[in-house]
Parts: sequence; C-alpha cells; structure tokens
Amino acid sequence: MSFSPSSRGRRLVAWLMLALLALAGAAWWWAGGRPVQLPDAPSARIACVSYAPFRKPGETPLDPKAFVSPERIDTDLAALSTRFDCVRTYSQGQGLSAVPEIAARHHMQVLMGIWLGGNAKVNAEQVALGIATARKYPQVLRGVIVGNEVLLRGELSETQLAGYIREVRAALPPSIPVSYADVWEFWLRHPKLAGAVDYVTIHILPYWEDQPVPPERAIEHVANVYSRVTQAFPGKRVMIGETGWPSEGPTRRGAAASLVNEARYLREFLRYAASVNMPYNVIETFDQPWKRAQEGTVGGYWGIFDVHARPKFAMQGPVVEIPDWWLGWLAGAAGALLFALAGFHRRRWQRERGWLVLAMAGFASGTAVAWQVRQMIYACRDAWEWSISIVACLAALFTALRLASWLAGRLASAPFKPAPAGRLRSMWLFVLALYGLLLVFDGRYRDFPMGLFALPCAGYALTAWLDERRRMPSREALFLAAWLPVLGGATVAMELGENPVTWLWLALNVSIAAAVFAAWRRARAVPVMLDESR
Repeated sequence: MSFSPSSRGRRLVAWLMLALLALAGAAWWWAGGRPVQLPDAPSARIACVSYAPFRKPGETPLDPKAFVSPERIDTDLAALSTRFDCVRTYSQGQGLSAVPEIAARHHMQVLMGIWLGGNAKVNAEQVALGIATARKYPQVLRGVIVGNEVLLRGELSETQLAGYIREVRAALPPSIPVSYADVWEFWLRHPKLAGAVDYVTIHILPYWEDQPVPPERAIEHVANVYSRVTQAFPGKRVMIGETGWPSEGPTRRGAAASLVNEARYLREFLRYAASVNMPYNVIETFDQPWKRAQEGTVGGYWGIFDVHARPKFAMQGPVVEIPDWWLGWLAGAAGALLFALAGFHRRRWQRERGWLVLAMAGFASGTAVAWQVRQMIYACRDAWEWSISIVACLAALFTALRLASWLAGRLASAPFKPAPAGRLRSMWLFVLALYGLLLVFDGRYRDFPMGLFALPCAGYALTAWLDERRRMPSREALFLAAWLPVLGGATVAMELGENPVTWLWLALNVSIAAAVFAAWRRARAVPVMLDESR
C-alpha cells in the first residue's frame, strides 16, 4: 500500500505522539519516586496537635451513637506522647471526655474543646460536660476552646456565641484560660468577641484560603496574618489553633496537595514558630476518612500519621512522593502485554510496526490507568464509588484498546479501514461534558480524573489525525464538542491560570473536541454526507 507525502508526514507525527505519550507516562511515575530535598524541622517534637480518633471505616463524629473506648484513646496517646506535648480535642461525649485523664498518665496536656452548633439542647450538654471535665482535671488543661468555626458555619450569632463562652468562663477557675477558635478572617469581622475570651485562637490554612497560597509562600503568609491579628487585638495573646497542609486532593491554583508539600510546610512552619516563640497547634494527628464526605478527597488527608497510625514522612531528610513509583511502570508493562495479546488474532498488521504501536499504546494506557487507580485509592469512600470507578476504568481501557488496534493497522501499512467513533465517542463526549459542568459549578472539592480521560481524549485525537473517512459526526457530538473547550477554559479562568492541572484538563477537552471537528470538516468536503449516528 502506498501513501502520499502528506500521509507519510501524518504517520510520522502519529509515531512521535505515541512515543511521547508512553514516555510521559513513564516520566510521571519516575519523577514521583525521586527524593526531594527539604529543610529539616528543628525537632521531630511538636508542641500541640489536633486529635480525633475517628479513623476506622465508617466511623464519624457526626454519628451521635459513635463511641471511642478509653483503651483506644490510651493506645493512641501512648504513641503520640513520644512526638507531641499536647493534643487538642473538639468535643465532649463519644468517649472524648476521657482524654484529659488518659493524657495525664502519659505526661501530656490537653487543649480541650467544647463543640457548639445550631442545636441549643446539644450545646447545653456539651457545655455541662466540658465544665465538669475541666473542673476534674484542671492541671492537665492548657485551655478550653468553646466552639470551633461556628461563625464560619453560620450556626450561631456573635451574641449567642459570646454567651456560651462567658458561661464557661464563669464556671472555671482563672488558671484555666478560655478561648474560641475560628478562621482568622472571622476574628477580624467580630472583634468584640475578644472581650469574652482570655486569648484569641485563629486558624491559618494557606491551602484553603479564598486566595490559595502556594507552599513556597505559605510561611510568609502565616507570618503576615499572625502579625495582622496580633495588631488587631493588642493586649490579647494570639494562638494559631489550626495550621497544616494536605497530602492528597485537588490542586487549588498554585497550592498542590501532596506529601512533599505537607512535609515542606510543616517543617518550615515549625522552624518559623520556634523563631518567634508563638503558641500553636497543628492539624492533625491522623488522616480522617470521614471528612471526605464534606470536603472531598482532600478532607481526609491532613494527618501527620495515616489511618494506621504510621508516620507519613520524616521530619528530617529527603521526602519521596510515591515510594512505590515502580508500580506505575509495572502497570505500563502489563498494559503493553494486554494490548498485544488482545490484538494477536489480527493478522493484517502482524509485523514489527504493528506490535510496536500496540506496545507503546498499551504502556501509555497502563501508566494512565495506574495514575487513575492511585487517585481512586485515596478518593473512593465505599463500594458504590469503587464500582463506578472500576467500570469507568474498564471502559477507558476498552476504548484505548479499540483505538490502538486501528492505529496499529494504519501505521503498519495495512489496508485502510475507517477509524472507530460513533456512539462510543459520543458517550465519552457526554461524560466529559457532564464532569466539566460539575467542575465549573460545583468544583471546590472535586478531583480531576486525568488518568481516566487521558485514554479516550488522546486516542480519538490520534485516530482523527490519521483518519481519511468522510462521515458527518452526529449533531449531538458536534454540540458536546463545541462546549468542551468552553468548559475546560472556564476551569482555567476560575483558577486564574495558576493551576497547571486545569491547563492539562483543557488540553484533554480540546483534543477530543478537535477530533470531532476534524471529522466534520472532512465530511463537508463532499456533497453527500452520512450521519455517523445512523
């Protein structure tokens, strides 16, 4: 079979793109396994850390029947006492009232929390329990925090909150300081509340700021905020009640959730805190799976330890983002073997070039699916989410294999056959557009499933580049393809162009949309056109 000079040029570009995709998959996994040099923390010991023991599957403090046994708390605090001087709790009941007594056994102190919300009866129970516990163990307490971000959630007014704080303050001896904790902006919006507390407790989370702060500027941001708040409340001691960085989750502008960034932020913060001698509390001891229901993937991964109480990184020396990075290469090799076996019966291109196409496409697909599976491990909360994600990955693999088989024949000089498209491509266009809408209108806590959509988007773009058929895409496919670049561009604009992940997302949207419009352009070159949906 002979090819025109133009056709040979297109085939060369397709070869280069296949090679680049395979190399990109290998490079992504390799880069994740490289040790990253970070500044050491002044010490592995931390002054105070948020403690919530709800880390087993299905456990959540939102369940009123949840209960944590004293034995579990004792086991936790025995381990935590080797790294931390103090733990901060957030509520009473559910077994947490036992924390001060158990902490005393391990020579730890407690920043004890009383949870407040919109239910007056529950608030009264929390206040009564908190007062009783504080009176029983005054020597263990660094302070009592009455309410946590209740103004942020809008569940109480400033006047109502101040009433609860004054009630607790009046019931406790002066030796136990009383405070309220909220995001720093809400303290500046409610300065009169300072009159009800002994000290001001602020939360500074650079990742969650309305204007997210990248890790390289995070400590400067913390220092500026701390200085601003101390100036706003002269004569009041200011404590950072929560600060930290997530190890997993979506990137917000330049603020990427990663293990390396969590280690970097915590180490740099501890160096800064030691230099200014400020009181602080770090969020948090253990990863909290239950928070993913409220905050998406990122909510569950703020811990210094994982759910199995294993430290996620050291406080000195280099940090590796993906210690088992080689599994990505193994998945790529498995993908190459799978594609080769699946295409074994296709005699028309059984020659070196055809097998090489399958191997490269399979390797690239395997590394992409492994990327997606890694995200699923952190994101999926239950059997339903796992089932949906697995089906989606299998559909992406099926699509990639079908497209790779066509590419293998085309690049191996086999007789021409129209590229696969039709309803399967329309399905991916619809799913991509639907997820794009969710990212634009409800995207704060959503991940970007790059590994999943990379397969159909890159595959259809490559086949469209080589395809010569003249068949008109369906009106539905054209409509969806027209919207994809708009939705992808909107995600870039919402992140002010600072988030590299959104640019990659836009590239995927444009690539599959371009495949549709390339087919439309070819079809318009002839007077008689067939609709591919027929």
